[in-house]
Amino acid sequence: MSGGECKESAPEGTARERVWTNARLATLDPAVRAPYGALEQHALAVRGDKIAAITPMAEFARGITDAEIIDIAGKWITPGLIDCHTHLVWGGSRAREWEMRLNGVSYAEIAREGGGILSTVRATRARSEDELFRDTVPRLQALMAEGVTCVEIKSGYGLTEFDEIKMLRVARRMGKFFPIEVSPTLLAAHAVPPEFAGRADDYVGHIIDEILPTVSAEKLAEAVDAFCDHIAFSPAQCERIFRAAKERDLAIKGHVEQLSNQHGAELLASHGAWSADHLEYLDDTGVQALAKAGTVAVLLPGAFYFLREKQKPPVEKLRAAGVPMAVATDLNPGTSPFASIRFAMNLACVLYGLTPEEALAGATREAAKALGRGKRLGTLSVGKQADFLVWDVEHPAEIVCQLGVNPLTERIFRGTSCNPI
Repeated sequence: MSGGECKESAPEGTARERVWTNARLATLDPAVRAPYGALEQHALAVRGDKIAAITPMAEFARGITDAEIIDIAGKWITPGLIDCHTHLVWGGSRAREWEMRLNGVSYAEIAREGGGILSTVRATRARSEDELFRDTVPRLQALMAEGVTCVEIKSGYGLTEFDEIKMLRVARRMGKFFPIEVSPTLLAAHAVPPEFAGRADDYVGHIIDEILPTVSAEKLAEAVDAFCDHIAFSPAQCERIFRAAKERDLAIKGHVEQLSNQHGAELLASHGAWSADHLEYLDDTGVQALAKAGTVAVLLPGAFYFLREKQKPPVEKLRAAGVPMAVATDLNPGTSPFASIRFAMNLACVLYGLTPEEALAGATREAAKALGRGKRLGTLSVGKQADFLVWDVEHPAEIVCQLGVNPLTERIFRGTSCNPI
């Protein structure tokens, strides 16, 4: 099988139960009190696309004659990894811009020369849907090779009705052509496009009156995102977008408190948002608002690292307040060009102080919540979707610790084994 392909499934209604035996399970289920929700010497059974049973090996009924048995000889099984914040679809490259920054050229100078996000907008607009699809495939395959079974994909590099829709259609196609679940997000409020320079309010009106209705009618997105910061959109502008999105039954999320504290987290919490993302400048009031609303804090250490930032998210306060913390790649061409969820987890530990268990939970259980999927994804639990991974490691921390070597041996998506490489 080539990368991302799955074994052929039996016809519906005829599939045998499949059982992974002699497994060590990192369930990440809070009901299992051990670290990582660990269960030693267990069997995990799948029927169809659901986890049917989790049974101690001492109680496993070996006489099941119609089951396919897969003995994994003590390897670890975790839930499938979930990358809950990506900008996976884009055109062009900004490596030269990064080189300029390293050589001391300021972002303002780069922007004056046509760099920054608008350079990606130009390149993305210039590509057809098919060209963008081809550009995106290697990035998606890289995530899948590390065990990602669900990914969020944002628009935001088109900034016109035509180009935002083009990006979202590419995101939808990814989920049709590859064994991965895609959660598409409209991020038209990523930057003010050149056509609306100096007229941000008018562009917000364009999003609400032109882009949102089409996206909603064609069911191209599950959620609406907005970049709420001093260099992007104001809280009042984001409020307009969020109200319009909710009227169309779209979920809410946001880039907030990355570069300054605009109290965007409180705004998101007031709308019952799925997630608040970045959060480097989050204050105590924002922490409490997220905790009260149950909104997930999505940590994006790739951008923090790549931009050499100094202000860290208040992880200890989020932890103390019981705010769920997800971890994601923020994969994008300008500020986090890393198609590696394991690298993101590692950075979350090294730079932000998460434990390996928190990082792994952040890319499974909490990431599922950040995409509105907590009831069916993110843990190894009976009745949940059978998205899980088999790892040849001695301990789950190894998944987060050691990079450059891929210990993933099997990737199961909706109950079907898929080649991880």
